[in-house]
Amino acid sequence: MVDRYDALQGTAFTTYAVQRIRGAMLDELRSRDWVPRSVRRNAREVAQAMGQLEQELGRNATETEVAERLGIPVAEYRQMLLDTNNSQLFSYDEWREEHGDSIELVTEEHQQENPLHQLLEGDLRQRVMDAIESLPEREQLVLTLYYQEELNLKEIGAVLEVGESRVSQLHSQAIKRLRTKLGKL
Repeated sequence: MVDRYDALQGTAFTTYAVQRIRGAMLDELRSRDWVPRSVRRNAREVAQAMGQLEQELGRNATETEVAERLGIPVAEYRQMLLDTNNSQLFSYDEWREEHGDSIELVTEEHQQENPLHQLLEGDLRQRVMDAIESLPEREQLVLTLYYQEELNLKEIGAVLEVGESRVSQLHSQAIKRLRTKLGKL
């Protein structure tokens, strides 16, 4: 890196170094990412379209409305949901970091003694619950059966009388809606 630096270009070495280090870190992260960029791009586009529509309409957008906003057929939209479903690992800790929660993670007993921590944790929990309650009934049911009742996709499909792939699409759509709603907080 030092060999490539050219002081004659009028750039401070620290500026040059920061850019090079940041680029190297991003390259390394991309090389370790098992999800193709196109899938991540599609996930962002779906979330953005869904968020815009829900803001404009004041309600949850339907699949047809989201597909129309994206300019694609509903079948292609559903396939995008399936493709992005596996890329949606949701980390509570990452979410807290992204949203500026400045509470330091300390021992469990200290967390229980800290009223501010309890208040903020309760607030976050309430916001997540409110976001889930704002989902369409069918998506709420999928999340409840999957996370609370611990049913697998096949079992949920039997309850809803749909196939596993449709359950996966509903789950994926619900997670995208939650991310959109919680991202606004």
